[in-house]
Amino acid sequence: MRDFHLPGRSPTYATEGMCATSHPLAAQVALDLLKRGGNAMDAALAAGLVLGICEPQMTGIGGDCFVLYSRAGEDQIRALNGSGRAAAGASAAALREQGLDRVPLGSPHAVTIPGAIDAFCHLAETEGRLGLDTLLQPAIHYAERGVPVAPRVAFDWAREAGTLQGAARHHYLLDGRAPVTGQVFAAPGQAEVLRRIARLGRDGFYTGEVAEDMLAALNALGGPHRAEDFGATACTPTEPISGTYKSTELVEHPPNGQGATAILLLNILSQFDIAAMDPLGAARIHIEAEAAKLAYDARNRFLADPDHTDRLDHMLAPETAARLAALIDPKRAMAAAAPLTEAVHKDTIYITVVDRDRMAVSLIYSIFHGFGSGIASEKFGILLQNRGAGFTLQAGHPNEMAGGKRPMHTIIPGMLREGPGTLTPFGVMGGAYQPVGHARFASNLVDFGMDPQTAIDAPRAFADAGVLKLERGYPDAVRQTLADMGHKVVTPEVPLGGAQAIRIRADGVLEAASDARKDGCALGY
Repeated sequence: MRDFHLPGRSPTYATEGMCATSHPLAAQVALDLLKRGGNAMDAALAAGLVLGICEPQMTGIGGDCFVLYSRAGEDQIRALNGSGRAAAGASAAALREQGLDRVPLGSPHAVTIPGAIDAFCHLAETEGRLGLDTLLQPAIHYAERGVPVAPRVAFDWAREAGTLQGAARHHYLLDGRAPVTGQVFAAPGQAEVLRRIARLGRDGFYTGEVAEDMLAALNALGGPHRAEDFGATACTPTEPISGTYKSTELVEHPPNGQGATAILLLNILSQFDIAAMDPLGAARIHIEAEAAKLAYDARNRFLADPDHTDRLDHMLAPETAARLAALIDPKRAMAAAAPLTEAVHKDTIYITVVDRDRMAVSLIYSIFHGFGSGIASEKFGILLQNRGAGFTLQAGHPNEMAGGKRPMHTIIPGMLREGPGTLTPFGVMGGAYQPVGHARFASNLVDFGMDPQTAIDAPRAFADAGVLKLERGYPDAVRQTLADMGHKVVTPEVPLGGAQAIRIRADGVLEAASDARKDGCALGY
């Protein structure tokens, strides 16, 4: 139980339905849909679309998604890959010939075809109850009427506004400036796009005037995109992957997402007695940091479009984790892994919903970097992701950019099975931090018996790009001990991600948590 003398949040409890996400308007939309007879998929899709208006710097219809879900009355967890592919004309060799060693973040070459709308349309038809038109109405309303900008959103908007270029500055700045907290932001062009999708389905986005608007923006900047690239976009049902940490099973989306990294990380940590350590102490942070360096090095070598890599089984094999764990010195930091040539982003949005029939949805939806590529279509203001910067230009690498290929993705939805009758859909936002966030959340629950809210509230650490980032929640003595072990300790300007979770307890009660690092909340009824 938390100390009620101190600021904090209690877990949220309910029995009929629950949503946890990063903006209260989206959480309320989800709850409204559940009360109207929609299921968890209806609620998650409707609220996810609203988040594209409430947090346009993080996500939107020009982006991608991954989804894990379980149907009511089933133990099986299903996965859907809603990530888009590179244009058929994309070429790593062509960019190398220009003298480039990585995909430029703000260029049309970084823009992969948006996959989320195809996935949303598919899920609304195959898993939802209320129909696509109904699910789109809340987002249409907020896009047209506008939403007051929330504090964390305003903070991120001001930091990332420099990314916006051309028409995007008209659509996403107010009088040439980033909106401030409480100022109303509207997206009437997107409202019209959503109306067309409601009427025509996926064709309202991937063909006709809307697709032509996106193509014109990309082609004007030299992008290789063609109408056929948009028309060929299709989501892919796939099989989740999983790993066991003590009594708990962690279920992740398979590559091209980086969920396998979280499983490998927990496999490495299982070689150490984490539960005997101080949960906020230097010893735990050190072991986790060293394990992360090794797990991320494996990620950088092996993860890619599943049609172009065959090393997943090796990455997840127990003997691989044991060999990597043996490289860790409990008293001394190792050098950082080789730097990535792919780009890794900072944040995204995540939503989880559970309904009265115990359908559970874990959905993550992103445009990659803050405001994506910074490129928006002229007429409708569709902000296009720069997920193609997740490719490498290294010749022969499984994640080398190529036409029709999906890049390695950083966004990962998760689910935990903690025992019979329990299931916890959860997500930890924060770009490259996400696998560490998943492993840390699972360890907080399993090793230290924290409830989901306490597990999310606890301070975070992340070994990244040659430094060890420690949030301000750690005492100076811990920082000094880590520095003495050879870590370059820094305090990040921005907190490490955000998280949401709903635990379906064995007694049927729903227990939810929402991260105070974001603007959102958990709501149930």
